[in-house]
Amino acid sequence: MGRVAKIARRTFLIGSAAIAGGVAFGTYMYRRPVANPLLERVGEGEAAITPYVIITEAGITLITPRADKGQGAYSMQAALIAEELDVELDQVRVDPGPPDAAYYNTALAAEAVPFPATDQGRTATLARGVADAAMKFLGVQITGGSTTVPDGYEKLRVAGAVARETLKLAAARITGVPVADLKTERGAVELPDGTRMTYESLASAAAGIEPVSEVALKPESEWRLLGKDMRRIDIVAKSTGTQTYGIDLAVEGMVHATIVTNPRFGGEMLGYDASEAEAMRGVQQVVPVTGGVGVIADNTWRAFQAAAAIRLDWGPAPYPAGMDDHWAAVAASFSDEYRDSLNRDDGDVEAVLAPGAIEAEYRAPYLSHAPLEPVNAIVRVTDDRVDIWTGTQIPRFLQRNVAGITGHDPDDVHVHVQMMGGSFGHRLEDEYVLRTTELALAVKGTPVKMTYSREQDMAHDFPRQIAMARARGAAGDGKVAALDLSIAMPSVTASQLGRQGLPAAGPDTIIVAAAWDQPYAIPDYRVTGYRTPPLTPISSWRSVGASTNAFFHEGFLDELIHAAGADPLEERIRLTWHEPSRKVLEAVGEMSGWGGDPSPNRGRGVAFSMSFGTACAEVVEVALIDDAIRIEKVWVAAEVGKVLDPVNFDNLVKGGVIWGLGHAMSGETTFADGMVEQVNFDTFEGMRLYQCPEIEVRGLANGTRIRGIGEPPVPPAAPALANAIFAATGKRLREMPFSKFVDFV
Repeated sequence: MGRVAKIARRTFLIGSAAIAGGVAFGTYMYRRPVANPLLERVGEGEAAITPYVIITEAGITLITPRADKGQGAYSMQAALIAEELDVELDQVRVDPGPPDAAYYNTALAAEAVPFPATDQGRTATLARGVADAAMKFLGVQITGGSTTVPDGYEKLRVAGAVARETLKLAAARITGVPVADLKTERGAVELPDGTRMTYESLASAAAGIEPVSEVALKPESEWRLLGKDMRRIDIVAKSTGTQTYGIDLAVEGMVHATIVTNPRFGGEMLGYDASEAEAMRGVQQVVPVTGGVGVIADNTWRAFQAAAAIRLDWGPAPYPAGMDDHWAAVAASFSDEYRDSLNRDDGDVEAVLAPGAIEAEYRAPYLSHAPLEPVNAIVRVTDDRVDIWTGTQIPRFLQRNVAGITGHDPDDVHVHVQMMGGSFGHRLEDEYVLRTTELALAVKGTPVKMTYSREQDMAHDFPRQIAMARARGAAGDGKVAALDLSIAMPSVTASQLGRQGLPAAGPDTIIVAAAWDQPYAIPDYRVTGYRTPPLTPISSWRSVGASTNAFFHEGFLDELIHAAGADPLEERIRLTWHEPSRKVLEAVGEMSGWGGDPSPNRGRGVAFSMSFGTACAEVVEVALIDDAIRIEKVWVAAEVGKVLDPVNFDNLVKGGVIWGLGHAMSGETTFADGMVEQVNFDTFEGMRLYQCPEIEVRGLANGTRIRGIGEPPVPPAAPALANAIFAATGKRLREMPFSKFVDFV
């Protein structure tokens, strides 16, 4: 039998950190369940069984509160519930649900504490429990950090099992047949004589009884969906061009709008002249908003045209105007004054390096998120309520912040979360909705659909952090002996939380993520984080600190291994003390046939990174063709505890590799006169289709915890490519984008 899970009356709480959270905050306070927000949404005779399952006579609805940005989050959440509920995915509809504390993210705690994922000791476990309790009390409903599956793996299965057993109990009370004699299959309770009672027909009876409080989860051997190849619920719509995104949405009576704000982030608008724009066809109003102006018109194109006709006087940027000064600020922060953390300090690095160290400096640029769908929102403000239709990863923050503008109670701000055409962290911000709300207040009662132009979207994106590393090390006798890595960057956490009016207490673990916490047993090993004073506002970008730090760490480690005269893969395996991580390296070596003699003008590079608790290793093979680099093939192995959907797992890994390689090749966001220079895809170029290599993927299941895979394939891609280029050409690349130093074909 599967494990037994418990829930409370008409409420729902399930979390692995309950005991630790209870110790820190008081067991009663931690275990006190949150109310079921769906009870207010259902009518007479309709059952809201836990915050995740609604049964009515019309059908079955599964609540999937983690946002879908193209990564298949809705499908995966639905499958976790459906597995235990005994329904097929084609029998249900999914709904993101309302913003509510009931949907707090139980998996964010792991990234919020300064303990590596490999540390399962008592102190680390207690710290995660404290963080989890804080997430619950604050009701932190966020999609990010590759937490959708770790957060929902137990919670959503329990929700499905509770609904299943409650429906069986309802059938038992109607028929008099004992619950033990009832079965469930494909959305129905089956009686011993073969009679089927659909869940829909049982909705009214289920609504009148208390949900079953103890359920047994199915053993893995009985899974019908999980672990099997699944067809995502959105695949037909996306394959036929019928998927509706936020940008496609229309609300009756709406007007269209766009917004222009200072392209120098945080700079003032000193004045504007909108007389020409106001006289243009279709333009209804030009409305001042925070930091700029908005144009309301009868269609989006006319709003764009009118916005371009406004003469605007912008103030200067409150940060360095050009890139030389940005880099100088980062370089100047390598000092005791700006030291933020020293989480890794093994052995005596200074003594080992004193006779003479191998040294190098690495750099990584700002990067835009640049999803295909520019940010957009529809907002309608009335005296009684506010309605918002948009794609967002932070619905409760959005609810609170909009209420602060309109004066409504947050409960009267209704966020209707939409499918997103990409995000990569872009939709962790909400300033575009706040500005749209200001426009909606100007035409109260009328829905305002605001759309950014591509150029406005990229000019006002909060990019990935700029970062620099200074590394020293020692190697000899075929081994790496010492590694001293210092990393400097502005604080992503402080920048992002600051826009939400929240403090960022303590050291920022993002500054040293995927560097200090790597499972290498290097005898003398130090990683120091330095917090560069704020420059341009920055935000989370797919894999956040790991996206830069894995390049620094694995690039320099490769230099040390080369200096030692060791094999890049074999030395990594020797250094890795964490068995699941070592198996990942062994697997990628076996997949790629590592150790064979590559043909002339070819090279292979390997890199490993543990990020978000997921161990991931990649081997990249490149060919030198007419003095240019072609990426031929990539092999990837990752440890996630269980692969719950092999098809989507494969797609997510491949997408992460392409994302990581493409940005390493040519991605860069630069500032001139305080403004972003790359505001469309002609200047912010990704990997082209003809450049895409063959990618082979393997998921391992040796770990004890379920891990996410949306971000972990990104960090190893850049260093594996750089190490492959070194193997092929002898040229060591220490700065991204690599196209500054080599050509790609």
